[in-house]
Amino acid sequence: MSTKKFPNLVSQFLQYVKFETQSCRESQDEPSSPNQLKMAEFLVEELKSYGLEDAHIGKGGVVYASLDAAKGFEDCPAIGLIAHMDTSPDAPAVNIKPQIIQVETGDVLLNPEKQIYFRENDFPEIKKYVGQEVIFTDGTTLLGADDKAGVAAITACMAYLKDHPEVTHAKICVAFTPDEEIAKGTVNFDIPRFGADYAYTFDGGEIGTLETENFNAATAMVTIKGVVVHPGLSKGKMVNSIKLASRLIGAFPEEQAPETTEGYEGFIHPNKIEGTVAETSVRILIRDHNKEKFEA
Repeated sequence: MSTKKFPNLVSQFLQYVKFETQSCRESQDEPSSPNQLKMAEFLVEELKSYGLEDAHIGKGGVVYASLDAAKGFEDCPAIGLIAHMDTSPDAPAVNIKPQIIQVETGDVLLNPEKQIYFRENDFPEIKKYVGQEVIFTDGTTLLGADDKAGVAAITACMAYLKDHPEVTHAKICVAFTPDEEIAKGTVNFDIPRFGADYAYTFDGGEIGTLETENFNAATAMVTIKGVVVHPGLSKGKMVNSIKLASRLIGAFPEEQAPETTEGYEGFIHPNKIEGTVAETSVRILIRDHNKEKFEA
């Protein structure tokens, strides 16, 4: 996007990515990581400064707030705007260094010291933004645009409405959720408290798109038990759980991997493996729009 066209949105986004808000799959806390609460507290104060006086943190760290309807529009259905505060636990996210780079044809150099490039051949969609300024990391961490860009879009909207009271609108209900990346974003979501009749989630997607459906999703955790024997005496006795796990992963159909599917095609995605000869665990994400194929 053009950073010059939306200065408030950009400044808010750059502020949000400073919060280390990775969710944690292994945690039983709500939210799963304490820094999410720090960001939630920051957002509550920010929303209050925009006139959303009821901004508060609910159970599990969910932020709720609302902006009253413009005069004469009190009877219109309330509209909800939702985004999530957490970022993925699957990539480094400490000491994020965002940078604004004007995209030109060819590869984008993100990190001169480590010679990290954003390769046009790997990400051809970057060609759509030639001549525009784009926010990148330095290549060593994720950026956190998923979904702090969504959070920034919503807070910037609230700031705009505060500064432009002439804009007419229905009641607007805002919610920022934790732990979306570990499939717990709706565990503590209080729909009556939220108060919206209709709602939109601001998350990943191409500029200008509106998605009105979602896929079916599940996580499979597979634990493989091995038999440990001293390597020098192991013939016919050892069962190496690591090798069995690799055979399991190798048996998944290649045409059902995320790197070979698109659109409505479902996928099977092993995204974590750890273990020893004695025991290995594999985490597998399963996605499909078709419920029957998903269940299969």
